[in-house]
Amino acid sequence: MRVIIAGGGTGGHLFPGIAIAEEFLKRDGKAQVIFIGTKRGIESKLLGAQGFELKTIDVEGLKGRGIRALAKGIYQVPKSMWQSRCIIKSFKPDIVIGVGGYASGPAVVTAHLMRIPTAIAEQNAVPGVTNKILGKFVDKIFVTYKQAAEYFASDKVIVSGNPVRAAFASLVPTDRQKKDYWQLLVFGGSQGAEAINKAVTDMLPRLQTMRKKIHIIHQTGTRQADVIKRIYEKYSMAATVLPFIVDMVKAYKSADLIICRAGATSLAEITAAGKAAILIPYPWAANDHQTKNAQAMADAQAAIVIHEHELAGGKLNEVIDDLLKDEKKIRKMEKESAKLGNIKAAAEIVDICVKLIA
Repeated sequence: MRVIIAGGGTGGHLFPGIAIAEEFLKRDGKAQVIFIGTKRGIESKLLGAQGFELKTIDVEGLKGRGIRALAKGIYQVPKSMWQSRCIIKSFKPDIVIGVGGYASGPAVVTAHLMRIPTAIAEQNAVPGVTNKILGKFVDKIFVTYKQAAEYFASDKVIVSGNPVRAAFASLVPTDRQKKDYWQLLVFGGSQGAEAINKAVTDMLPRLQTMRKKIHIIHQTGTRQADVIKRIYEKYSMAATVLPFIVDMVKAYKSADLIICRAGATSLAEITAAGKAAILIPYPWAANDHQTKNAQAMADAQAAIVIHEHELAGGKLNEVIDDLLKDEKKIRKMEKESAKLGNIKAAAEIVDICVKLIA
């Protein structure tokens, strides 16, 4: 089998693509998988280390941009489709799968025009503009949430869940390392989140009485890493501060509580690992999909939601203090989180893709 995974830009799009790619390779040792993405996206930094080849095209988003940037994006559409055609013609894939992000659109449409089987994966409860358009062309549509299915033709949609990488699928839910402190994992996506960074650092003076009982692993993003590291040192907090966490599986495994945004891929990984979480939805996400994602977790008693307009060091400290003083509550959240996880999503997606290829 020869497979192209198209898309990326952020970890939320890329990591499900990697999970699907891993499942293809697991099924067929002779399978070949390449990615189509951009030079600016996270895929350009990560895929080589994961052992995958990346082919890049020149494409930019069109939604919510100024007139000049919009004109540039429109101008690049024919170019990106021609680049996609050259890659597809050279590689001769059996199927092209879009996982979201700028590169997904030109590659999937071009594959459709070349009469190659196509599919897309939609991670969020409310689909993005690109996937709504691609849904009219592709053969199959894999969605994470049932709510997303109503935006597409029913005969194409499969509610598969969001695929997680093989390393996450192998984690045993609520499996924790024995230690005499609580480990908090903080991240705001692959780029970091300034609002979360600020709330956590503002909380540190309030944690002084518990500082020997808490260790924090904090992914800050590249811009704030040095500043935040100095703040932790100022308050003598045990912390590992990183611009980007490469081995996220290890970080999840050792975490007792996760503080993060509510992107669909993060939630898929949290539930696969069976972890308790404090979710802070990104309020400007398209169609407010992160709030909907987070609410689904909260309704299942697997997470606590703090909206960004109420986020502050005092509020965050209050929620964390309440949880760490009630271990039974955390254990309950872990169990409910694990119930929501679907570690078979990648396998179900590949099952149907193999049928499409056949």
